Amino acid sequence: MTFSIVGFDPQTKELGVAVASKFLCVGAVVPFAKAGVGAIATQSWANLDYGIDGLDMLQDGMSPEEVLKELVANDEKSGARQVGIVDASGRSAIYTGEDCIEWAGGFAGTHFAIQGNILVNEDTVQAMKTVFLQHEGAFAERLLAALQAGESAGGDKRGKQSAALLIVKENGSYGGYTDRYIDLRVDDHADPVKELARLLKLHQLYFTETVPEDIVAIEGMLANEIQNMLYENGFLDRDLTEMDDLLDAIHSYHLIENFDERVQERGYIDTKVIEFMRINK
Repeated sequence: MTFSIVGFDPQTKELGVAVASKFLCVGAVVPFAKAGVGAIATQSWANLDYGIDGLDMLQDGMSPEEVLKELVANDEKSGARQVGIVDASGRSAIYTGEDCIEWAGGFAGTHFAIQGNILVNEDTVQAMKTVFLQHEGAFAERLLAALQAGESAGGDKRGKQSAALLIVKENGSYGGYTDRYIDLRVDDHADPVKELARLLKLHQLYFTETVPEDIVAIEGMLANEIQNMLYENGFLDRDLTEMDDLLDAIHSYHLIENFDERVQERGYIDTKVIEFMRINK
């Protein structure tokens, strides 16, 4: 009842799963991943033990193919399951049980596994494969682009309801406490993949690091523009006209709008924050 892609980025060491389905809260069921170990999508009457036990077996040194054989052999209802696995070396494997509802199938290649069931036709997984291999963006963007391509090619024949994107890397979370780098879920929505794309853009805005070329000085016409936007948004009193007052207001704006990761040296600002201010003034 789902289509998904599991992948590995050898440059960033990120592992992840992107999934969409006519199913409530698919992100709570299908994707499993652990940094330095692997990623798994378990779907079609999903057996969540495939994700839990599968990651344990990968961590113990088993290959994706060996993991699949073990999981299927120990599951009396394996004929109804579908699974995709990629490990932290880029090895992959897929399994589609003989009882999965047509169209069901997928592809396994270096660094990716793509699978789907109850699809309109094979075009969904073929489009996902083509886009993932050709896309040159960040890993999250590649996974999402593949998901979007699958939906455009037909997707789940029953319709749309939820989508999710899970990506892990070592110390990838906010503050570096866990490996959960991106964990975005659209649980019940008329257009979940489109909404997932919107959430990814927000995640990139709030949590990616500022690049040096985006740092500009707060001076001249730009300072006046920022001052006026802060007036309009209620972040700065019009009676406060000194540069220190403006810089204090800019700092407060960053914290209130959750731009903690984009705070710059006093007197400078990230252009992405300025763009956000212009859109939301």
